[in-house]
Amino acid sequence: MRIGLVIYGSLDTVSGGYLYDRKLVEHLRRAGHSVEIISLPWRNYPRHLLDNFSDDWFQRLRRARVDVLLQDELNHPSLFRVNRRLRHRAVSIVHHLRTSESHPAWLRIFYRAVERQYLASVNGFIFNSETTRAAVEKLLNHAAPNCVVALPAGNRFNPDIDAEQIRARAKSPGALRIVFVGNLIPRKGLHILLDALAQLTSGTWQLAVIGNPNVDRQYTARIRNQIAAQHLTKVRLVGAVQDTALANLLAQSHVLVVPSDYEGYGIVYLEGMSFGLPSIATTAGAASEIITHDENGFLIAPNNSAKLAVCLAALQRDRDRLARMSLSARERFLRQPSWEESMARVNQYLVELIR
Repeated sequence: MRIGLVIYGSLDTVSGGYLYDRKLVEHLRRAGHSVEIISLPWRNYPRHLLDNFSDDWFQRLRRARVDVLLQDELNHPSLFRVNRRLRHRAVSIVHHLRTSESHPAWLRIFYRAVERQYLASVNGFIFNSETTRAAVEKLLNHAAPNCVVALPAGNRFNPDIDAEQIRARAKSPGALRIVFVGNLIPRKGLHILLDALAQLTSGTWQLAVIGNPNVDRQYTARIRNQIAAQHLTKVRLVGAVQDTALANLLAQSHVLVVPSDYEGYGIVYLEGMSFGLPSIATTAGAASEIITHDENGFLIAPNNSAKLAVCLAALQRDRDRLARMSLSARERFLRQPSWEESMARVNQYLVELIR
């Protein structure tokens, strides 16, 4: 089978969505299929919309010798019109919708119109969660045709850790070691976590922030100013790190906190759970498909720093509770399908689609 994949930028971009795409490409190639990466440079949303009127872009896609054209839904502004002129089978890989994010009301109406046109222009869907499928069906106002739900996995690291090590780490004296993993952008909610930490009046804690600070330099400057203004001396901005360094930091931490205002799934929560870390996330999006509140983590309302502070204080003072939740987190990870299992599901879907 000859497959094309449309993305913005590089397949090596650090994010959960691009990790999913990479794992899919690796699996498809191992299965004997050819996969051609068709990349457009990153630009702003209006400039991407103009791609639909570019004959060069249309001809590039039209000349692709493929049986099926996979499209990361992130690319929807460059494809919503041009798809209707193509003869290829187009399948959208939907991690989460732009309209599921927080935007001003007028802009959200505009995004909904463009995104709805794009979703109606494809022949099938690969969803990363039931939550994402429901969001697409709500926008389309009908069931998604020719679709498959293939959950992301959390077994990128496969740490060698047992229950006794997890229990001992949780009960070790000293500061509660918190880790945040995500690009420094407003949607990931680092500012909410900092607000919560500023509300902790007793006990000790440390926070390691892992993520690219250059995606949104204005937001990163805001974060640095917030740390200084709130005198959060125990916050360390580590930046982007390689997998080995990230694994070491996760192994040394007690709890993972990424209070995003929306997650289409949240691979990072599973990866933290692989090390036995309870995860704290929000109720917006699909984190509830991974996290069971007060069992292997906490789910709070978006932007609720006060509730987040309560959850952190509970883990800080009650290490037996932290140990129970840590063991439960590891058990939840072990129940998740592996990357190989999930991507095999997508492979079978594509084979059946082109028959």
